[in-house]
Amino acid sequence: MEVVDRLRPRWSPATSPVTYTSGEVAALDRYRQKVEAVGPRAESYDLFLCHAWDDRKATATKLHNLLEAEDVSVWFSEKDILLGLPFMREIDKGLAKTRIGLVLITPAFLKRVESGGVSEKELSELLARDQLIPVAHGVTYDEIRAVSPLLGSRNGLSTDEDSLEDIAKKIAELVAL
Repeated sequence: MEVVDRLRPRWSPATSPVTYTSGEVAALDRYRQKVEAVGPRAESYDLFLCHAWDDRKATATKLHNLLEAEDVSVWFSEKDILLGLPFMREIDKGLAKTRIGLVLITPAFLKRVESGGVSEKELSELLARDQLIPVAHGVTYDEIRAVSPLLGSRNGLSTDEDSLEDIAKKIAELVAL
């Protein structure tokens, strides 16, 4: 059994119950630098939650709720796009009002990206701004690279290593200013 050193990064409070691998600290530090560079903004959200339509009622909602329970403000299409509003324009506004993106990568997400759906458009914008944290759920980074080499080249978090609850806590610490 491999022994993994667990660390506390500079942004993690001393009282935090979560620890990070050295790989997670290295991967997440660049996102933390982006959060710090943007800083707090009026009328903004900490995160834009990019997800597949198929995941909206289960995994994406669970992650959204866990993040909000950690006092992270999350732009989430399921709550932030009201009936009757133009869907793509509201997504565009949401992207403009967020400091960083969180991409929930599932098998359904990879299918949506391959077919060129809304998830693919959101992903393209977040990749262009270099402001996204990948969270793999039910997929490997090799599977991600096969569909999106740019996304798969990003280090991020995985539910193979941490629960969604711990991932939400890590992300909350990462975006807290």
